[in-house]
Amino acid sequence: MLIAGFPAGPWGTNCYVAATGPGSECVVIDPGKDAADGVAEVVREHRLKPVAVLVTHGHVDHMWCVAPVAGTYDATAWIHPADRHLLTDPMAGLSRESAQMLLGGQYEFAEPDDVRELADLQEVELAGLRFAVDHTPGHTEGSVTFRTPFDREDVSEVMFSGDLLFAGSIGRTDLPGGDHQTMLRSLTTKVLPLADDIVVLPGHGEQTSIGRERATNPFLLDLLTEGDAGRVTRGL
Repeated sequence: MLIAGFPAGPWGTNCYVAATGPGSECVVIDPGKDAADGVAEVVREHRLKPVAVLVTHGHVDHMWCVAPVAGTYDATAWIHPADRHLLTDPMAGLSRESAQMLLGGQYEFAEPDDVRELADLQEVELAGLRFAVDHTPGHTEGSVTFRTPFDREDVSEVMFSGDLLFAGSIGRTDLPGGDHQTMLRSLTTKVLPLADDIVVLPGHGEQTSIGRERATNPFLLDLLTEGDAGRVTRGL
């Protein structure tokens, strides 16, 4: 399996390209601002053909180049329906102050020609790869993660976590559509049950693993402590 990733744009958003190997079809995950050239470079280097664009959530730093990338390669865009409106109105996912500060100008956004909607627990087969979709609201209402099997003995899956889970942290919940308690519920139900050997490729920063985050991430440690306390209480 081939996975190439690079940080793009002023927010350093990680864009990923995944394929079964060189010379094959591929999937692009989260092409944010200034990501189109990076995608084109990876595609040329490995002789790939993008057939799908997966969007972990609709924030502008993750979807800025969805339409250009999908249009260039005639690829299908996939997004959760709760965030689909952000493809054409990404400013709805930002505070007014943040929008003015981050963008400063007038921009027009449009949906790609072919958009498909994602659902919780869905499995999609794209470019010879199988992706398990988990709906993980909290950062946005339509946030999702994607997990795909990985062919290494010490790694069972790779998870593209968007802005749900980072190395040592979790996504912010103070923007429109965000909710901290919902975020904690997503982490509890969708992250904590996962195997330790799953590699996590986040929307920002370095890669990590479920095991590393379970052992060191203060937010997950708090959830684990609360869970243990609840089990003790119920056992009395």
